[in-house]
Amino acid sequence: MKTRLFHKTLILIPILLLAYGKILYCQSDFIVNKSHLDYLYKEIVVDGKEMAIIHIYSNAPDYKYVGDDDEGYACVDDAARAAIFYLEYFKAYNDSSSLYRYYNLVEFLLYMQAENGFFYNFIWEDNSINKTFKTSVAEANWWSWRALWALTEGYDLLITSENDRSTRVKKSISQIIENIKKNIPKEKNEITIEGIKLPDWLPFQFASDQAALLTIILSNYYKVSGDKEILDYLNSLVKGIMMMQINDLKCEYNGAFLSWQNEWHGWGNSQAYALLKAYQVLKNEKLKTAALFELNNFYQRLFEIEFLSSFSVRKTDCNFEIINSNKFSQIAYVIRSMVYALLEAYKITSDTSYAIQAGQIAKWFTGKNPAGEVMYNPHSGIIYDGIENENLINKNSGAESTIEGLLTLLKISQNRIALFSFESE
Repeated sequence: MKTRLFHKTLILIPILLLAYGKILYCQSDFIVNKSHLDYLYKEIVVDGKEMAIIHIYSNAPDYKYVGDDDEGYACVDDAARAAIFYLEYFKAYNDSSSLYRYYNLVEFLLYMQAENGFFYNFIWEDNSINKTFKTSVAEANWWSWRALWALTEGYDLLITSENDRSTRVKKSISQIIENIKKNIPKEKNEITIEGIKLPDWLPFQFASDQAALLTIILSNYYKVSGDKEILDYLNSLVKGIMMMQINDLKCEYNGAFLSWQNEWHGWGNSQAYALLKAYQVLKNEKLKTAALFELNNFYQRLFEIEFLSSFSVRKTDCNFEIINSNKFSQIAYVIRSMVYALLEAYKITSDTSYAIQAGQIAKWFTGKNPAGEVMYNPHSGIIYDGIENENLINKNSGAESTIEGLLTLLKISQNRIALFSFESE
């Protein structure tokens, strides 16, 4: 029944949009409320330099700031993603305060760059850098990629004038790009795990989720730099990502891109979005085909079963067998990755079904989830940290969930078809 209703929605929404779209879009009461993120944002001064951080945790019921004894109280991971949100909010609403926050967060990213070109992740309460804990060392890892992502997304604004920040941003990007070139192996070897042939040249050998973020970054960078050498690295990354796609009609999760070895997890699973971004640079139809294959098959299945947290598989002969599957926990980061891919697919193909599906999936925030609970409060801007099971919501509202949720909702708000789908019953 759920599937039939979904497909009926796909048919009816474009018709309604043609008749009422502009009026409904203009009169929508949809709110992208950044108040809670603004609350997590804090301006600081380090060595005479003004910058800003994002508090990592904010716990119910009073939502006071919470740090971590091992890591610190703020990190590059969150600051970079918040910077991207503020940048996108500025572009959407010409909000000068958001642009100001973006610049301040960029200053924090620059402060956190190590001599080796990568980025430390966490800082302590006294604003000194945590250089030793395993989730904070300056290395080729998530936080370094996210820092570069924030810099490349706003490249045009950051280098519009030859000032001190522009010079430092150019130097920062140059440093980490050179290190990326050194750290992406050019060898293309394969390793078999659980019967699946996997690439061993992605970050940490098999991390296609990190490879996806790198692909997005290098696609951005190539557009502004024209560095032809980048194309070789892009081709290497996307080849590895596509090797990790399940292609088996008998498998329930057909089309999914594995995240690490023989495992899939929802958070950070941006492979389809990354391939669509790379397709616009490399013009390789195989990239678009692979991305749409996941959207048309696996995304549809995820929607039908009210999403997953993770699963693992093994391959025997030509068939994939699901070893285990976990429905929880579910977080905003899972939903954002899917919505971004679907709206990028709509942008490329003009197929309205992708925008409609993006709106339907984003309803996870308004109660269309296994717990039947609203995860986003448009009056306060609070976005809950996750769903632990059908009966338990984590009502904390830390940086990651807040930012990932706002990125999702902002993206939905900027697409008339997706927004109408999101707001429709």
